[in-house]
Amino acid sequence: MSSEVSTYLSTIEGADRAALERIYAIAREMVPEAEEGTSYSMAALIYRGKALIATVQAKKFLALYPYSGAVVAANLHVLTNFETTTGSIHYSAEHQLPEVAVRRIVQTRRAEIDASSRDAKVAG
Repeated sequence: MSSEVSTYLSTIEGADRAALERIYAIAREMVPEAEEGTSYSMAALIYRGKALIATVQAKKFLALYPYSGAVVAANLHVLTNFETTTGSIHYSAEHQLPEVAVRRIVQTRRAEIDASSRDAKVAG
């Protein structure tokens, strides 16, 4: 069994680790079939062979990557107090993403992967 996320989390300490673990726990609860892996050199949860989410410690913040600019854009209304880029959402252990926002992001990304899998079957 892959353990990329678990291995990565073991390298982080304190409040940052707890904040990262919280995001992964919510995603695992919502998508229990997701597996640990890597995408773009980041430990990530993989669903149907595609990156679902990753969350990592950067120098000045924690970042959530849903691997889709469309997912970030579709959820900007629940991220008004957070800095975002085209493909990431920045937060901290002191200013964590609300659970409702994390759930919406995971749900949106899962739906996007499911839709692309359906489209691939139709095209095939």
